[in-house]
Amino acid sequence: MPRPTPFHPRTSELCTSLLYKEWAGCYAVRRYDVYHEREYYALRHQATVMDATPLYKYEVQGPDAAALLSRVMVRGFMKAKPGRVAYVCWCDQHGKVLDDGTVTRLGEEHFRVTSADPALAWLQRNARGLTVQVNDISRTLGALALQGPRSCEILRQIIGPSVADLAFFGAIAVNYQLDGKSVEGVVTRTGYTGDLGYELWIEAEHALFLWDALMEAGRIHGLLPMGLDALDVARVEAGFLLGGVDYTSARTAFIERQKSTPFELGFDWMVKLKRPDFVGKAALCSEKERGPARRFVGLEIHWDDFADIHEAFGLPPHLTPETCREGVPLYAGQRQVGYATSRTFSPLLKKYLALATLQSGHAEPGTELQIEVTCEYERKVARATVRELPFYNPERKKAKPPLAPAREGPV
Repeated sequence: MPRPTPFHPRTSELCTSLLYKEWAGCYAVRRYDVYHEREYYALRHQATVMDATPLYKYEVQGPDAAALLSRVMVRGFMKAKPGRVAYVCWCDQHGKVLDDGTVTRLGEEHFRVTSADPALAWLQRNARGLTVQVNDISRTLGALALQGPRSCEILRQIIGPSVADLAFFGAIAVNYQLDGKSVEGVVTRTGYTGDLGYELWIEAEHALFLWDALMEAGRIHGLLPMGLDALDVARVEAGFLLGGVDYTSARTAFIERQKSTPFELGFDWMVKLKRPDFVGKAALCSEKERGPARRFVGLEIHWDDFADIHEAFGLPPHLTPETCREGVPLYAGQRQVGYATSRTFSPLLKKYLALATLQSGHAEPGTELQIEVTCEYERKVARATVRELPFYNPERKKAKPPLAPAREGPV
């Protein structure tokens, strides 16, 4: 049975849809209302707050903390600066991706790792011979994702004007002003929405005070709580893959073809091969030389084709309100060349989008393919064009200081 997060007393009161998912053993709201569109538009035009506590979280501390992370990640951390966050993946000895997450350097000998799947045993196993401690803080540390164009304005009211100076993928220790007292925590300028946003980390015992302070500060800015359904649409627009959907962990894959390498997932930029040995390095060096067999890409599905398929049956075009996570084949003529794993209609871009894995020879932007569409139990195809990721990339996401949004009324 899923367990409640420290924020559950507040999120459960607001969840009128009564729709939840199990996320890492916790209750997670899918959407607060009958439909998620209100939350989505608040994210893109105002601000939203989402409970991100179910993420697995680990403290890595000691003289060899940086050495451990450099040993197991595809990039090194010996020269990483305190106050910086890195998005990174880690592989098995064959260079196949196990998981992806973030690493925050909080001090010279102090790091925090987040992951989608449990990683404690793996980190501890690779720490043999090193002077380092790895502790699971998943249940004792609460996390909120404050995202959207007004997120900086809201956060200023709780931690002061210094938040405006926080760079993209930066981290700062803060004192939250909560219920008349100062509470220590950490703020990172990170998120999973592809928009301006922050993630707020606080000890679980103070979680409800932080939620209440945020909701009060955000009231005049139209701040809304957001669930996983709206997040799923936003992360597709941002081109963010999801483990277990867009790729399968090498730990849980049944066969080799289900596994992926960092190069196949578009993580080329984070793989640093010119450094001392790390887990999977030899295999990744070999793949770097020959090139990956597959590529992770974005697709724009031709809406007219999709509508025509339904019209032939006397039906309007039908899409599920949430992002579709069922894989479907992609073709070049009569030959299958890949598969789409996440599909959604973008309310902001007014386009039908997908994330997909393709054979490298068909992955160039502008390549036209066909995607399988099932209507009335018959399989048809619609045109789909390969696009560069991300689909949506607002300037405010990385701007410093964040760009002030236009004043609008609350949604």
